[in-house]
Amino acid sequence: MVEFTELQAKLLLDARTGHLATADAQGAPHIIPVCYAFDGQAIYSVLDQKPKRTALARLKRVRNIQSNPKVALVIDHYAEDWRRLWYVLVHGDALLVEAGQEQAAAVRLLREKYRQYQSMEIDQNPVIKIAPTRVIFWASET
Repeated sequence: MVEFTELQAKLLLDARTGHLATADAQGAPHIIPVCYAFDGQAIYSVLDQKPKRTALARLKRVRNIQSNPKVALVIDHYAEDWRRLWYVLVHGDALLVEAGQEQAAAVRLLREKYRQYQSMEIDQNPVIKIAPTRVIFWASET
C-alpha cells in the first residue's frame, strides 16, 4: 500500500479533476479528464451520465482496464507564476466495482465532492477503483 504525505492527500482531496491514463493490451495509451474522489487509500471515478459516444461497458477506458489494469492518474495545478506549479502522479491497478458496499461508498464520496452527482442517476453505475502502487509528487517550490 502506498503512503501519501499529508500534502499529497490534501491536494488529491481538494483538486476538482484529474487525467486518467489507460492503455490497451498492445500498450496504446488513452487519456481522459475525470471527476474522482479519494478516500485516503484508493481513488474512485464513476461511469456517469454525462454524454458518451458509446455504452458505459464499451467505453475505451473500461475495455482498457479489463485488458490491462495498469493506470495512471495525474492531478495538477498550473499558474502563470511558475513557482506555484505542482502535480501528483498516481500509478496504480484499476478495476471496476459494479455493486456492493464499496461501490455505494464511492458514489457517496463522489456526491459529496460534486453537487452535479447529487441529482444524477449513478447509484447502479460501475465505479473505477484505482489502488495506488506508486505516487510521484512535484512542486516548483515546496
